[in-house]
Amino acid sequence: MLSNNKIKFIRSLEKKKFRNESVCFLAEGNKLIADILPFFECECLIAKASWLATQGDIRTKELIVAEDNDLERVSLLKTPQDVLAVFRQPQYILDDESLKNELSLVLDGIQDPGNMGTIVRLADWFGIKQLICSPDTADIYNPKTIQATMGAIARVRVFYTSLPDWLSKMKDIPVYGAFLEGKNIYTEALSPSGLIVMGNEGKGISPAVEKMVTQKLYIPNYPPEAESSESLNVATATAIVCSEFRRKIIYHL
Repeated sequence: MLSNNKIKFIRSLEKKKFRNESVCFLAEGNKLIADILPFFECECLIAKASWLATQGDIRTKELIVAEDNDLERVSLLKTPQDVLAVFRQPQYILDDESLKNELSLVLDGIQDPGNMGTIVRLADWFGIKQLICSPDTADIYNPKTIQATMGAIARVRVFYTSLPDWLSKMKDIPVYGAFLEGKNIYTEALSPSGLIVMGNEGKGISPAVEKMVTQKLYIPNYPPEAESSESLNVATATAIVCSEFRRKIIYHL
Protein backbone atom coordinates (compact mmCIF):
# COMPACT_ATOMS: atom_id res chain seq x y z
CA MET A 1 0.00 0.00 0.00
CA LEU A 2 1.24 3.46 -0.87
CA SER A 3 1.22 5.49 2.35
CA ASN A 4 1.08 9.27 2.65
CA ASN A 5 4.55 9.25 4.21
CA LYS A 6 5.89 7.31 1.24
CA ILE A 7 4.29 9.80 -1.18
CA LYS A 8 5.78 12.72 0.76
CA PHE A 9 9.26 11.16 0.73
CA ILE A 10 9.23 10.35 -2.99
CA ARG A 11 8.00 13.78 -3.99
CA SER A 12 10.64 15.38 -1.74
CA LEU A 13 13.33 13.92 -4.03
CA GLU A 14 12.54 16.70 -6.47
CA LYS A 15 14.68 18.91 -4.20
CA LYS A 16 18.46 18.52 -3.96
CA LYS A 17 18.43 18.99 -0.18
CA PHE A 18 16.35 15.86 0.36
CA ARG A 19 18.23 13.88 -2.29
CA ASN A 20 21.44 14.65 -0.42
CA GLU A 21 19.97 13.79 2.97
CA SER A 22 18.55 10.45 1.84
CA VAL A 23 21.36 9.71 -0.69
CA CYS A 24 18.60 8.60 -3.09
CA PHE A 25 17.22 9.64 -6.45
CA LEU A 26 13.95 9.20 -8.33
CA ALA A 27 13.51 7.75 -11.81
CA GLU A 28 10.29 7.35 -13.81
CA GLY A 29 9.27 5.64 -17.01
CA ASN A 30 8.88 2.14 -18.38
CA LYS A 31 12.07 1.99 -20.47
CA LEU A 32 14.21 4.11 -18.15
CA ILE A 33 13.49 1.93 -15.12
CA ALA A 34 14.05 -1.28 -17.09
CA ASP A 35 17.39 0.07 -18.34
CA ILE A 36 18.86 1.20 -15.02
CA LEU A 37 17.33 -1.35 -12.63
CA PRO A 38 20.23 -3.83 -13.03
CA PHE A 39 22.83 -1.15 -12.22
CA PHE A 40 21.60 0.60 -9.07
CA GLU A 41 20.37 -0.49 -5.66
CA CYS A 42 16.61 -0.03 -5.69
CA GLU A 43 14.98 1.11 -2.45
CA CYS A 44 11.39 1.12 -3.64
CA LEU A 45 9.58 0.38 -6.88
CA ILE A 46 5.95 1.30 -7.60
CA ALA A 47 4.41 -0.12 -10.75
CA LYS A 48 1.20 -1.20 -12.38
CA ALA A 49 0.57 -4.93 -12.42
CA SER A 50 0.61 -4.87 -16.24
CA TRP A 51 4.20 -3.58 -16.25
CA LEU A 52 5.34 -6.03 -13.59
CA ALA A 53 3.94 -8.88 -15.66
CA THR A 54 6.40 -8.03 -18.46
CA GLN A 55 9.45 -8.15 -16.18
CA GLY A 56 11.46 -10.98 -14.69
CA ASP A 57 12.76 -10.95 -11.14
CA ILE A 58 12.94 -7.42 -9.79
CA ARG A 59 15.64 -6.60 -7.25
CA THR A 60 14.17 -4.04 -4.87
CA LYS A 61 13.86 -3.65 -1.11
CA GLU A 62 10.20 -2.69 -1.44
CA LEU A 63 7.74 -3.45 -4.23
CA ILE A 64 4.35 -1.73 -4.37
CA VAL A 65 1.73 -2.69 -6.92
CA ALA A 66 0.09 0.56 -7.95
CA GLU A 67 -3.64 0.83 -7.42
CA ASP A 68 -6.09 3.28 -9.00
CA ASN A 69 -4.39 6.71 -9.13
CA ASP A 70 -1.31 5.85 -7.03
CA LEU A 71 1.16 6.85 -9.73
CA GLU A 72 -0.64 10.12 -10.40
CA ARG A 73 -0.37 10.96 -6.70
CA VAL A 74 3.36 10.40 -6.49
CA SER A 75 4.71 11.15 -9.98
CA LEU A 76 6.57 14.35 -10.90
CA LEU A 77 5.69 13.93 -14.59
CA LYS A 78 2.74 15.62 -16.27
CA THR A 79 1.79 12.27 -17.75
CA PRO A 80 2.84 9.45 -15.40
CA GLN A 81 3.88 6.15 -16.96
CA ASP A 82 3.50 2.65 -15.52
CA VAL A 83 6.42 2.61 -13.09
CA LEU A 84 8.66 4.76 -10.92
CA ALA A 85 11.44 3.83 -8.54
CA VAL A 86 13.69 5.23 -5.83
CA PHE A 87 17.35 4.27 -6.16
CA ARG A 88 20.36 4.62 -3.89
CA GLN A 89 22.94 7.08 -5.22
CA PRO A 90 26.12 5.15 -6.11
CA GLN A 91 29.36 6.17 -4.39
CA TYR A 92 32.11 6.30 -7.02
CA ILE A 93 35.80 6.99 -6.51
CA LEU A 94 37.54 9.09 -9.15
CA ASP A 95 40.77 7.46 -10.32
CA ASP A 96 42.87 10.33 -11.70
CA GLU A 97 45.51 7.97 -13.08
CA SER A 98 43.02 6.16 -15.31
CA LEU A 99 42.02 9.44 -16.97
CA LYS A 100 45.44 9.71 -18.61
CA ASN A 101 44.57 6.87 -20.97
CA GLU A 102 41.04 7.85 -21.98
CA LEU A 103 38.87 10.73 -23.12
CA SER A 104 36.78 12.42 -20.43
CA LEU A 105 34.40 15.38 -20.30
CA VAL A 106 34.73 18.25 -17.83
CA LEU A 107 31.62 20.38 -17.26
CA ASP A 108 32.12 23.89 -15.92
CA GLY A 109 28.90 25.42 -14.63
CA ILE A 110 26.32 23.70 -16.87
CA GLN A 111 23.01 24.90 -15.43
CA ASP A 112 20.17 23.30 -17.36
CA PRO A 113 19.18 19.77 -16.19
CA GLY A 114 18.12 18.91 -19.75
CA ASN A 115 21.52 19.89 -21.14
CA MET A 116 23.23 17.95 -18.38
CA GLY A 117 21.23 14.81 -19.06
CA THR A 118 21.76 15.11 -22.81
CA ILE A 119 25.53 15.44 -22.32
CA VAL A 120 25.55 12.27 -20.19
CA ARG A 121 23.70 10.52 -23.01
CA LEU A 122 26.22 11.85 -25.55
CA ALA A 123 29.11 10.68 -23.39
CA ASP A 124 27.61 7.20 -23.33
CA TRP A 125 27.20 7.21 -27.13
CA PHE A 126 30.81 8.22 -27.71
CA GLY A 127 32.29 5.81 -25.18
CA ILE A 128 33.18 8.44 -22.58
CA LYS A 129 32.81 6.85 -19.16
CA GLN A 130 33.51 9.73 -16.79
CA LEU A 131 32.28 13.31 -16.37
CA ILE A 132 34.02 15.63 -13.92
CA CYS A 133 31.87 18.62 -12.95
CA SER A 134 32.20 21.87 -11.07
CA PRO A 135 30.10 22.07 -7.87
CA ASP A 136 27.70 24.54 -9.54
CA THR A 137 26.95 22.21 -12.45
CA ALA A 138 23.38 20.82 -12.53
CA ASP A 139 22.85 17.90 -10.17
CA ILE A 140 23.03 14.59 -12.00
CA TYR A 141 20.34 13.22 -9.67
CA ASN A 142 17.80 15.92 -10.45
CA PRO A 143 14.75 13.97 -11.75
CA LYS A 144 14.78 16.05 -14.95
CA THR A 145 18.44 15.21 -15.52
CA ILE A 146 17.87 11.51 -14.87
CA GLN A 147 15.00 11.56 -17.36
CA ALA A 148 17.13 13.29 -20.01
CA THR A 149 19.94 10.70 -19.72
CA MET A 150 17.55 8.07 -21.15
CA GLY A 151 19.33 5.37 -19.12
CA ALA A 152 22.91 6.47 -19.92
CA ILE A 153 23.37 7.31 -16.23
CA ALA A 154 23.89 3.57 -15.70
CA ARG A 155 27.10 3.59 -17.76
CA VAL A 156 28.59 7.07 -17.17
CA ARG A 157 30.11 8.04 -13.83
CA VAL A 158 29.66 11.65 -12.74
CA PHE A 159 31.88 13.41 -10.19
CA TYR A 160 31.78 16.89 -8.63
CA THR A 161 34.90 18.75 -7.51
CA SER A 162 36.63 22.13 -7.56
CA LEU A 163 37.84 22.17 -11.16
CA PRO A 164 40.77 24.64 -10.81
CA ASP A 165 42.21 22.66 -7.88
CA TRP A 166 41.67 19.31 -9.57
CA LEU A 167 42.94 20.36 -13.00
CA SER A 168 46.11 21.80 -11.43
CA LYS A 169 46.98 18.25 -10.35
CA MET A 170 46.35 16.68 -13.76
CA LYS A 171 49.86 16.82 -15.17
CA ASP A 172 50.95 15.52 -18.58
CA ILE A 173 47.41 15.29 -19.94
CA PRO A 174 45.97 17.57 -22.64
CA VAL A 175 43.12 19.81 -21.54
CA TYR A 176 40.93 20.98 -24.43
CA GLY A 177 38.32 23.71 -24.12
CA ALA A 178 35.53 24.95 -26.37
CA PHE A 179 35.87 28.71 -27.04
CA LEU A 180 34.61 31.19 -29.63
CA GLU A 181 38.21 32.39 -30.14
CA GLY A 182 39.83 28.94 -30.28
CA LYS A 183 41.49 27.12 -33.19
CA ASN A 184 39.41 25.32 -35.82
CA ILE A 185 38.60 21.88 -34.40
CA TYR A 186 38.51 20.37 -37.91
CA THR A 187 42.14 21.29 -38.66
CA GLU A 188 43.73 20.66 -35.27
CA ALA A 189 45.47 17.45 -34.21
CA LEU A 190 43.47 15.84 -31.40
CA SER A 191 44.69 13.32 -28.85
CA PRO A 192 42.85 9.99 -28.27
CA SER A 193 43.02 10.75 -24.55
CA GLY A 194 42.60 13.92 -22.54
CA LEU A 195 40.03 16.22 -20.95
CA ILE A 196 37.41 18.18 -22.90
CA VAL A 197 36.04 21.18 -21.01
CA MET A 198 32.57 22.51 -21.87
CA GLY A 199 31.40 25.73 -20.24
CA ASN A 200 28.29 27.43 -18.91
CA GLU A 201 25.40 28.06 -21.33
CA GLY A 202 25.77 31.85 -21.16
CA LYS A 203 29.22 32.62 -19.76
CA GLY A 204 31.26 29.79 -21.21
CA ILE A 205 34.31 28.42 -19.40
CA SER A 206 35.19 30.33 -16.21
CA PRO A 207 38.46 32.35 -16.08
CA ALA A 208 39.94 30.09 -13.38
CA VAL A 209 39.34 26.97 -15.47
CA GLU A 210 40.41 28.70 -18.70
CA LYS A 211 43.91 29.08 -17.23
CA MET A 212 44.17 25.27 -17.08
CA VAL A 213 43.20 24.73 -20.74
CA THR A 214 46.16 23.77 -22.92
CA GLN A 215 44.39 23.88 -26.29
CA LYS A 216 41.43 26.08 -27.20
CA LEU A 217 39.09 24.73 -29.87
CA TYR A 218 36.42 26.41 -31.97
CA ILE A 219 33.56 24.97 -34.03
CA PRO A 220 33.36 27.19 -37.15
CA ASN A 221 30.07 28.09 -38.74
CA TYR A 222 29.45 27.44 -42.43
CA PRO A 223 30.10 29.21 -44.66
CA PRO A 224 32.66 31.17 -42.59
CA GLU A 225 31.69 34.58 -44.02
CA ALA A 226 27.95 34.07 -43.43
CA GLU A 227 26.06 35.80 -40.67
CA SER A 228 24.89 33.15 -38.22
CA SER A 229 23.82 32.48 -34.64
CA GLU A 230 26.18 33.81 -31.99
CA SER A 231 26.85 30.38 -30.49
CA LEU A 232 25.65 26.79 -30.22
CA ASN A 233 23.68 25.15 -27.44
CA VAL A 234 26.22 23.50 -25.10
CA ALA A 235 24.81 20.01 -25.62
CA THR A 236 24.92 20.45 -29.40
CA ALA A 237 28.49 21.74 -29.19
CA THR A 238 29.46 18.77 -27.01
CA ALA A 239 28.06 16.37 -29.61
CA ILE A 240 30.12 17.98 -32.39
CA VAL A 241 33.32 18.06 -30.33
CA CYS A 242 33.01 14.45 -29.18
CA SER A 243 32.20 13.31 -32.71
CA GLU A 244 35.29 15.02 -34.13
CA PHE A 245 37.57 13.51 -31.47
CA ARG A 246 36.26 10.03 -32.18
CA ARG A 247 36.34 10.53 -35.97
CA LYS A 248 40.03 11.41 -35.90
CA ILE A 249 40.82 8.43 -33.68
CA ILE A 250 38.88 5.95 -35.82
CA TYR A 251 40.21 7.19 -39.15
CA HIS A 252 43.70 8.15 -37.88
CA LEU A 253 43.32 11.72 -39.10
